[in-house]
Amino acid sequence: KKTSNDSPKGFPKPVVRVRGQTILLERNKDNSAKVFKYRFPYDSKWELPREKLGLGTMLGKGVFGKVFLATASGLVGEGITEVAVRMLNAEHSDEDVEDLVHELEVMKMVGRHPNIVNLLGCCSKDGPLYVIVDYAAHGNLQSFLRKHRLELETGQDDKLVTSQNQLISYVAQIASGMEYLASIDCVHRDLRARNVLVCEGYTMKITDYGRDVYNLDRFPKTLSGKVPIQWMAPESLLECTFNEKSDVWSFGVTFWEVMTIGGYPLAEFADCEQLVEFLKEGNRLEQPRSCSNSVYAIMSDCWQLQAVNRPTFREV
Repeated sequence: KKTSNDSPKGFPKPVVRVRGQTILLERNKDNSAKVFKYRFPYDSKWELPREKLGLGTMLGKGVFGKVFLATASGLVGEGITEVAVRMLNAEHSDEDVEDLVHELEVMKMVGRHPNIVNLLGCCSKDGPLYVIVDYAAHGNLQSFLRKHRLELETGQDDKLVTSQNQLISYVAQIASGMEYLASIDCVHRDLRARNVLVCEGYTMKITDYGRDVYNLDRFPKTLSGKVPIQWMAPESLLECTFNEKSDVWSFGVTFWEVMTIGGYPLAEFADCEQLVEFLKEGNRLEQPRSCSNSVYAIMSDCWQLQAVNRPTFREV
């Protein structure tokens, strides 16, 4: 592991290179398979003995990895803590391994804040790499909002999403987490409701921060396999420029998602060039019905075409 200072404002993002050692395992007399064994970076400050971790049900699975609900003993005193554990899929590439190690090292550097997903520990010895993080009891914010939107449409009075003040409290927590990341010069690059987790007590925690993404080919895709261009600032789309001000643009779109209770922004645009032209002509997301003029003014300010004219997260 080494670090590099070429990220905006010098956040020391880790540069990870993992070399796999091929070994041969005998499955039976007629069948054998090549597997990869890795030696992961060991840090006694974060290491949790595997016997203190009890894996439960799988919470989710993606192209590169999966997440399990688990219980951990000894993280806080002698008690038991519900946690989420991130790990690789059985079939994975060296690049997948590097991405998970990169995520682990970034979380170590970023530190703790109430409104970001915090690293709680890891298991890196004598087995697969486990990254132990905060558990989100209510899933991600996008799914949370859409679930409650459906309940509203079926006539249920849902106080978690019907009050503008309640919705703004969610947004304020996201802004607080992003202000912290900006204060340590950590650029998110992929802020959207799907990358905010809803934890116990409806605490919002930003996840997937500090990605090592500098070209759209490596950008995290939506479930349909597309780059999430609707959340991205024009300079990110045109020049792959990411900084606090591009995060502010994405925050404005996330703000809109919350105030529309899970609406999908600019769904009619699948082409990057058409979207940029639409934005250059001065078009923006419409004011949500549940959103006052003063709140929409704050949201709209995040979408200034010139990045220098957008507010900072501290100002938001």
